[in-house]
Amino acid sequence: MTDMADLPVQLPALPASAAAARARFFNSGNAFNIKLPPVPAADFAAIAAAALAPGAPTGVLLCDQSDAIGCAFPATSPLLLARYAVIRAGETLTLDTSSTGLIGYVLRGTGTTLDFAWGPGDVFLLPGGAQRLTARDHTVLWLVGNDPMLAFEALRENPATIAPVHYPAAEIERQLALIGACTTNPGTSGLAVIFSSDGLEAWRNITPSLTLSLNTLPPGEHQRAHRHNSAAITLVLQGEHCHSMIAGTPRPWSLGNTLVTPPGDPHSHHNAGPVQARFLIVQDGGLHYHARTMGFEFLESAPH
Repeated sequence: MTDMADLPVQLPALPASAAAARARFFNSGNAFNIKLPPVPAADFAAIAAAALAPGAPTGVLLCDQSDAIGCAFPATSPLLLARYAVIRAGETLTLDTSSTGLIGYVLRGTGTTLDFAWGPGDVFLLPGGAQRLTARDHTVLWLVGNDPMLAFEALRENPATIAPVHYPAAEIERQLALIGACTTNPGTSGLAVIFSSDGLEAWRNITPSLTLSLNTLPPGEHQRAHRHNSAAITLVLQGEHCHSMIAGTPRPWSLGNTLVTPPGDPHSHHNAGPVQARFLIVQDGGLHYHARTMGFEFLESAPH
């Protein structure tokens, strides 16, 4: 019998539309073992020295280690990008960043934006997008923004990247039957179908930052206690006499109810009823996988 973790990505059997054909399915045995390069400890002394050199020209020097962490866009860490901005006396630098905002520190020099004047030791916040910075004397700024986070979601470059995807109920039942016929191993987190698409198959997520799973729990069983750094929003679809234990507090289920599991809280799910429990879970898991901060761990041993 096949272990769930060994199943390849599953495609719909008879897609009735282009949206249905985009559907991809993983499971709770193989969806969470994405291997990404770790974020290396690094320093950018050479970049800093170049920025602080007396004759440095006006421009921006990135603290970029995207190659080391496998990002397709400049990044110092998966969610942050640092850079030095050099502005020679009397010159203007136009920044156009794909970030929500820029945190700045003035290493040397004085100058102005449209809103204020800066001097050595000042800290400031600028909105992302186009900004004009004019130096009165030779200026070096240290700037950090969340450009990689927006690039990760493709929010600035191409908001239409996510195509519609359809997961018909009959196909979902087929996927549940498929994994139900498989074995599991001690590292498997329950029995769940994980939803993805052709465009995000390598990430096994439904959007770059969000994960979606349909979890099941047989009668009389519980999903062992665990924790993770993503928040979980749960919709109760099916079950009788079910509850979750979240940080030591029982949370009874009711059909159609929405439950929140805070990030980091120990939790488990329990089915004391006679029918299979089903619950749909959305997490900001994709963002944590990308940031290498998911921190999933079981808090009790697997049953023998």
